[in-house]
Amino acid sequence: QVQLVESGGGLVQPGGSLRLSCAASGGSFGSYVMGWYRQAPGLERELVARIIRADRKIYADSVKGRFTISRDGVKNSIYLQMNSLKPEDTAVYYCFADTGVTSWGNGTLVTISS
Repeated sequence: QVQLVESGGGLVQPGGSLRLSCAASGGSFGSYVMGWYRQAPGLERELVARIIRADRKIYADSVKGRFTISRDGVKNSIYLQMNSLKPEDTAVYYCFADTGVTSWGNGTLVTISS
């Protein structure tokens, strides 16, 4: 059974940075699509970034140039480096893995506020 555990959320001032981590277990994820969605209060869940291999990454327009997704195949983990954070980045961030069935983590809250 696939399990995904996120960490790294918190409260940051506008312009600050955070690094989210997602540790996967229950399989080998090197060839699978993994990534991050987020959901702000009252809004639908939206794709933030996804990664297939180290060289194939897709970002939402709203985070391009500010966020960087990466993966560590040895640790079965992915990361989301978030820079130049804005109040509109406030949301619960969810890690996902698509192994044919999409699995989700429980989410980690990111709050951008002064």
